[in-house]
Amino acid sequence: MNVPLDRVEGAVARSPLVPDPSSMDGDGYRESLRRLTPVVYVDGRRVDSVADEPSLAPGINALALTYDYAHDAALAPLMLARQSASGRTVNRMLHVDESAGDLLNKLEAVRIVCQETGCAQRYLAHDALCALAKVTADIDGARGTREHRSRFDAYRDHVHAHDLSLGIAMTDAKGDRSKRPHEQANPDSYVHVVEESGKGIVISGSKAIVTGAPYMHELLVMPCRNMTREDAAFAVCCAVPVDAPGVTIVSRPAGRPGERLEHGDALFSRRYGQATAVVLFDRVAVPWERVFFAGDWEHSGTLTYAYATHHRQTCIGARAGFGDLLIGAGALMCEANGFDPGEVSSLREPMIELIKIVEGFYACGVAASVYALHDAGSGTFMPEPVFANIGKLLLATQIYDMHRLAHEVSGGLVVALPGPGEDHNPATAAQLAEVLRANPEVPYDKRIEVARLVEDLTASYQGGWYSLISLHGGGSPAALKQEIWRNYPVGNKVRLVERLLERGVLADAERPITRNRQPGRCCDHGCASPGQPIMVPLPPSTRGSRDSS
Repeated sequence: MNVPLDRVEGAVARSPLVPDPSSMDGDGYRESLRRLTPVVYVDGRRVDSVADEPSLAPGINALALTYDYAHDAALAPLMLARQSASGRTVNRMLHVDESAGDLLNKLEAVRIVCQETGCAQRYLAHDALCALAKVTADIDGARGTREHRSRFDAYRDHVHAHDLSLGIAMTDAKGDRSKRPHEQANPDSYVHVVEESGKGIVISGSKAIVTGAPYMHELLVMPCRNMTREDAAFAVCCAVPVDAPGVTIVSRPAGRPGERLEHGDALFSRRYGQATAVVLFDRVAVPWERVFFAGDWEHSGTLTYAYATHHRQTCIGARAGFGDLLIGAGALMCEANGFDPGEVSSLREPMIELIKIVEGFYACGVAASVYALHDAGSGTFMPEPVFANIGKLLLATQIYDMHRLAHEVSGGLVVALPGPGEDHNPATAAQLAEVLRANPEVPYDKRIEVARLVEDLTASYQGGWYSLISLHGGGSPAALKQEIWRNYPVGNKVRLVERLLERGVLADAERPITRNRQPGRCCDHGCASPGQPIMVPLPPSTRGSRDSS
């Protein structure tokens, strides 16, 4: 699936997309964090400098990669995009999609980033900005104004001009799940407006599961559910600097920055990982220019739906990148154990199954891009929701199978190896190197290195994190199934069968099984709708090592 290098180089030569002079690289991103003073606690300890905190370094490294890739000549056509409203070249992670081709490029960009990092949270900003573009246009369209979209446009330009990383503060603490926001005994279980004036609003409450919160520049506060009129105070969407007065971030470490990392027990997650945090808002003042809506309860559902649809397609790219790591590690483990999976059916079959899973849900992401929905009000494109939700459901429910298959082809050595400290024990190291060697062409240290990588990815705390974030991140399986049923054109299929049976009972539009209909995907407009440029050529070796040609 690699693209010849000459095609990529030709595309780069023709491409006008070069990093904006104001855009940062990874080191610039780290330096920008040093200029911020957020209140951050990790494991009960106040962090003085986020950029220099070892327990957060894996997360910072992952986000820094999205900046560095934008400065890579081979990757720039994929990692950069032209925002037509401003004419500015922006990082793909911040681009508001203007075509189905944009969605395809974003999907592949996320996959490439996550091949290297496992997870790089910055792409959530793309999903949120796309959703905000739509909902602010919807509000103004309903009111005949330009106020909300103008605020969003100005903020989008601010984000692009400073090449920011945005944390998505969407999931509230929620309190008693059986009660709506306005019914909670403690109103701070949801973020809500406590005061409003001519200058702006004041918000209080809590957001949980804010990925990467400590090392963001700003937080986008968004409602996490459909609100009712009684919940109007909780229907608030705004942007808050990460170090705004009244904001406190209570975070877990990123990755596995443990005490024995120098011995190699966390080969991957000592370098890359993500922190998750609870963010507490205590009377945080937000000026009106940073408020996208407040009290507009009837639009909260539109925002959460648009964000979720974008994010579920993005998750597909992210987990495909993680799947690439498992495929490569599984094949290397087979080789280190002395087997060629192409020649041994008991290894070939699970490897094919792993490939089928990864490329199967990724294909749904591609389809969601190709059949993207154009929103005329905002000019944006949104992934087709059925394919986006099916792809996310497949990866959410098969992530455990991906781990199992990697374990199956790797063998029990993954968790049966002596501890990393034995590699440096003069009393045991030499003998272990002899007896635990399998393939004579693969040195012992290379074999155990791959085994410990598989352990790190699948059988560690970080491996469990990948499983859980895949299952519930972006919506639980129940939510995904609800959206699939709500959007799938079952009515079209019923009408097809009714016609074939020559049954004239289709006049009743209220029959439950015929209500859900949609136009034929390829019949009304064809597959090449306006505003649908082709995907840029892929960089070389995007399915494997970036060093090979």
